Amino acid sequence: MMSERCEAPIALEALVAYWLGELAASAEEPIEEHLFRCASCVRRLEALAALGSGIRAAVRDGAVQALITPSFLELMQRQGMRIREYRVEAGATVACTIQADDDAVVGRMQVALAGVHRVDALHRLDLLDGRVREWRVDDVPFGPEARELLLLPSASMLKQLPAHALRVELVAVDDRAERSLGTYTFAHTPS
Repeated sequence: MMSERCEAPIALEALVAYWLGELAASAEEPIEEHLFRCASCVRRLEALAALGSGIRAAVRDGAVQALITPSFLELMQRQGMRIREYRVEAGATVACTIQADDDAVVGRMQVALAGVHRVDALHRLDLLDGRVREWRVDDVPFGPEARELLLLPSASMLKQLPAHALRVELVAVDDRAERSLGTYTFAHTPS
């Protein structure tokens, strides 16, 4: 019989990892056992799945700009999305574009993350007419073995923008200070 109230809810990180299929079998089994008897956690998992479905639809429609995980990129690829990828080293510039039939563009920013616990991304969009837009993304997702961070700009916005340069500075953040991990420039030319 399923319990309607949960005395020991599954941690959100574990529930997300379970839903994404990122857990080893030994970690997955206790979660499945819990879900078989806990209606409350099943509802939480269903809400995550619905949220994920909405996010996938927004990404598919090109409405999302985010830093994504490799597993999310793999999911996009498995779903047959047409994705143009650009790899860029710290301090370098990469020429890039998006075609009308591309579903997404991903910037693969190569970065050394050993010993880093939190990364923020400082964005600066320079349009050729002199307009500048700046924003910051706090606490971007990355795994302990990561050697790159993945930038997913909004495809619908990118298809409308004129030629521009997007600079992304990645900064390691800890309790005491921030330090630059590198700056990456995407020189976009409309197709």
